[in-house]
Amino acid sequence: MVKFSIKEELCKGCELCVRACPKKLLQLSPDKLNEKGYHPVMITDESACVACGSCFSTCPDTVISIVKE
Repeated sequence: MVKFSIKEELCKGCELCVRACPKKLLQLSPDKLNEKGYHPVMITDESACVACGSCFSTCPDTVISIVKE
């Protein structure tokens, strides 16, 4: 099982992680804005995540955390 978390308050919505995900599981949250006015990234199906780390290594602000349980 994979535990995926995002520091939403620090996400700038740059979508680099969205493009890096090989399984296309990430998208910008359409309904949520953080304090800076950005739509933070969200995972659409955490159970489908294989914890490859592409999103983590691509994020310039290291707001993504992935832990295999």
